[in-house]
Amino acid sequence: MKLPALVRIIFHIDVNSAFLSWSAVKMMREGKPDIRLVPSVVSGDPSDRRSIITAASIPAKKLGIKTAQPVSMALRTCPSLVIVGGDWNWYKQCSEGFISICRSYSPVLQQFSIDECFIDMTVRCKPENAVEVAARLKDQVRDTLGFTVNVGVGSNKLLAKMASDFEKPDKVHTLWESEVKEKMWPLGVRDLLWVGKKTEERLTAYGINTIGQLAVLGMDSLTRLVGRKFAWQLHENANGRDNSPVETERAEAKSISAERTFSRDFADPKDIDHALFNVACIVAHRVRRHNFRASTVSMFIKYKDFTVAQKQTSLEQPTDITAVILNEARRMLTEVWDGSTPIRQVGIGVSKLTHENAIQMSLFEDSRLEYYREWDRQYDESHARKDDAPNRE
Repeated sequence: MKLPALVRIIFHIDVNSAFLSWSAVKMMREGKPDIRLVPSVVSGDPSDRRSIITAASIPAKKLGIKTAQPVSMALRTCPSLVIVGGDWNWYKQCSEGFISICRSYSPVLQQFSIDECFIDMTVRCKPENAVEVAARLKDQVRDTLGFTVNVGVGSNKLLAKMASDFEKPDKVHTLWESEVKEKMWPLGVRDLLWVGKKTEERLTAYGINTIGQLAVLGMDSLTRLVGRKFAWQLHENANGRDNSPVETERAEAKSISAERTFSRDFADPKDIDHALFNVACIVAHRVRRHNFRASTVSMFIKYKDFTVAQKQTSLEQPTDITAVILNEARRMLTEVWDGSTPIRQVGIGVSKLTHENAIQMSLFEDSRLEYYREWDRQYDESHARKDDAPNRE
């Protein structure tokens, strides 16, 4: 007798306003008020009005205050705004406690970032009691660690993540395949995972405003708008289909690298820097595409006699930002190259890959941070439609 196939049950657990919530928990332990209840933000340096906001409370968001805004702009909106500094070491402790609880529900866990993860619950519960189990996990995080999470329950990773983004905070939502038309199709196309601003503009200009409209759009039309490969991904996702597994750390890459070989030897620093820039873009794009952050950056140059000079450095915090990787490679280049000997090949690699959040505490005060991130977002979107097989070891 043929046994019925198991229904996949995937949870996506996402901390509500992670940095702000974690800062609030620490302050409350010190006897201070709960900053989650008032307009408040986290920034790198609370005394510097040029500092960038990295997290905002719900009351602050209701006033129009957003992440990546300068503190000075937020203060013009709300002069009584509470501003607190970030604490990376404390955030890591909170994240580890959160992941530990999630792992106790299922060992098949994929950390998506410092404040979110997927767990495969297929053999741990049944569809009829999945919400009950998810609520128990949610309440355990709140009661044990002092901050809240949303849990999305679905039949694949895409649907689970979409569900966790529904009403917040401290909620459990389902998005089964049978609920896609009712719950997901009425949403705007920008709400679909991986749809960025540029893709949204192309779709809406064509009259595609909702996920439902995207789901039924003919493949020929969609291919003309976004390219063949990306069109297939969007079509599948808009229809709620996603077969990707929940990958544990053991199944993931150890390093990502790329290199550029010249048709002739180059000695002009401008040519070398241009090549280094292109390679850094490719490496950082692959890091982000696999939801990694890198703690180590390496670079090498190869001369025409095939001898190699190389250098490696460790970062203070893991990153997926192209500018950070590129600047480290540029710095190391000055240490391994004399600036005049012709070069045949350059390469960049990153390793010690992790799912820790890419927002670097050391960059909180950098007013260019949001520019870096927006540049990366546009690069990722423009390359999502190109074949770019990762170089993985």
